Amino acid sequence: MKDKTPPAKKALPTRPDGVVTLEQVAEAAGVSPSTVSRILNGTAAVSQAKKDAVQAAIQALGFRPNPVARGLAGGRTLSVGVVTQIISSPFYGEALLGIERELEQAGYVPLFVSGNWHEEDERKAIETLLSRRVDGIIVLAGRLADEALLSLTAGLPTVVVGRQLEGPQLYSFSFDNRAGARAATQHLIDQGHRRIAFIAGDLIHDDAVERQNGYLDALAAAGIAMDANLIVQSDFTEAGGMLAVSRLLERDAHFTALFASNDQMAIGACLGLHRRNLRVPDDVSLVGFDDLIMARYSMPPLTTVRQSVYEIGSEAATAMLGLLRGTTPKVELPQPELVVRESTRRMQR
Repeated sequence: MKDKTPPAKKALPTRPDGVVTLEQVAEAAGVSPSTVSRILNGTAAVSQAKKDAVQAAIQALGFRPNPVARGLAGGRTLSVGVVTQIISSPFYGEALLGIERELEQAGYVPLFVSGNWHEEDERKAIETLLSRRVDGIIVLAGRLADEALLSLTAGLPTVVVGRQLEGPQLYSFSFDNRAGARAATQHLIDQGHRRIAFIAGDLIHDDAVERQNGYLDALAAAGIAMDANLIVQSDFTEAGGMLAVSRLLERDAHFTALFASNDQMAIGACLGLHRRNLRVPDDVSLVGFDDLIMARYSMPPLTTVRQSVYEIGSEAATAMLGLLRGTTPKVELPQPELVVRESTRRMQR
């Protein structure tokens, strides 16, 4: 009687250092090594079942892809350059986290550099990334002129956040800052306020201009005359918000509510008001913009306009991965949402 036991599969050789090989993953998943490689690179047109089998094999065997080998095989470095502005900023910190997590899931490494809101620094940052042969560049806002940016990144997949540009292998998108600022100002008007001060950001930036326009839109729609004495420009920092309050009060500008163009300036403004013995919201209602984590834990918790900064970063990375695959990205950010907390109240007649 013949033995009908199927022959054991031939074990693949194990590397001396114990590292699991791509061939072992392919054997366990029942696919070819080239299929595993394409799935890891995100270029495989295979069924979801095969993708799931490969992922299960990777987890079971503890396989770690070799990014250097993958990059050499595909003619890529598997790195993406990211030009931020102030890398220590809580705003940019959330965006960078979203970029990092999205890229890492696809096997890419982000390289972060700061432009420091300075045109020459941004130029040097991009040139540094180009010298590292990154596969693409994500630019968060910045001061570099559109023409200079397009010239530096010509022919390289590029995603620009915060301004609208057109070019080959380039995708740009921005949040609806104007609608968000209009909603913030309208909230204060709905609370009975007519003397609403405004702290603008640096108007060299599109988002600062759009937020000021949204403030003016809401005033005009309510029939409230614009008072230039109630508008002060600052720099999007906490210190800038505090100094802006001092400038407003030194002008003897009478206001019952204050809208700051971002949460950082709003929190600085809150301290500035406190030092002048003005209470939020009893004496002055206060609204910010962004809904950073700090807004939820400030005293009092800050009414603000929510834009998911983390999601903006994540969507920027997703758009970059689309460009790298040769597809046209499509980013759909959520609409601005007013988050009402304890820093605003109805004006007492």
